[in-house]
Amino acid sequence: MRIALQAAQDAAARGETPVGAVVVDPATEEVIAIGSNGPIGSHDPTAHAEIVALREAARKLGNYRLTGLTLVVTLEPCAMCAGAISHARVGRLVFGADDAKGGAVIHGPKFFDQPTCHWRPEVTGGVLALESAELLRGFFRARRRKS
Repeated sequence: MRIALQAAQDAAARGETPVGAVVVDPATEEVIAIGSNGPIGSHDPTAHAEIVALREAARKLGNYRLTGLTLVVTLEPCAMCAGAISHARVGRLVFGADDAKGGAVIHGPKFFDQPTCHWRPEVTGGVLALESAELLRGFFRARRRKS
């Protein structure tokens, strides 16, 4: 999660919402890919940290299925990212802060609980949640002061 938090800080430094993600092989503890939010800079509405990390991991491994790998992300994934996590067959999802407004794992549609979801990762939430949430709060607090 510390690597994901650093990726989130990198996103904030670029003016992006501070969310970071890391794909890890739990068997070797190898970091396969790191992603940070980038929709603004890349002009891509799908460039959420999770999608960026999943794409890089799939490219590196030469396989769109990431079965057995762990995705660590600083914020509860949205519906789009939850769908990508399911399609990639990620083995485990670990996230930091809850997202009551946009989250889709324990809030909103609860994507992985739906009968139409074909792959459900093991989910662990709340890891370094305070640090993850404070990074987001600080970012938006600073933006409100500027406007």
